[in-house]
Amino acid sequence: MTHDDDILMERTAAGDEQAFRQLVARWERPVHAFLAHMLGSAEDAEDMTQDTFLAVYDRAGRYRPEGRFRSWLLRIAGNRARSALRRRRIVRWVTFDPASHDRGAGGDDPLQDLERREATARVRAAVASLPERQRAAVALKRFQGLSYQEIAEVLETTVPAVESLLQRAGDALRRELAGDLGPQARKESS
Repeated sequence: MTHDDDILMERTAAGDEQAFRQLVARWERPVHAFLAHMLGSAEDAEDMTQDTFLAVYDRAGRYRPEGRFRSWLLRIAGNRARSALRRRRIVRWVTFDPASHDRGAGGDDPLQDLERREATARVRAAVASLPERQRAAVALKRFQGLSYQEIAEVLETTVPAVESLLQRAGDALRRELAGDLGPQARKESS
């Protein structure tokens, strides 16, 4: 797929609008999901996704086909999201999982459903308390499935720095959620 993306970018740089539409069709959902995690809002992510692809189109002539399109694309999206957050002076993180919002009642026990929603809210609040780069690393690993090397490229850092960001984020989340974990999980995190 990476090679295909490089070819589509070359064609986009040459003015092929169909190639650009193919890139957008292929990458719009992953970019939107990443931005929704970064911005905490599906609506804001929608606008920022469009903005990201406009930037991709504008920069198509400068893109170098090295098989790293996904990292390059998510770096553009992440930089735009961080700029928007700085402009708003809001540093928050709310996960957005369309599947959980679209799920019907499905015969679940109302008490279990309430407990699940409360647990989700506690996790979201804990993630929101993480520093920006840790949140970005978690989103790229957990929700985008990027490798450490790819995360390092997106965040413009090193693999050891990514490992450290994810380790600190995991430690902070375990501390923050320790009261919410069952007795077995508390023992394991100690």
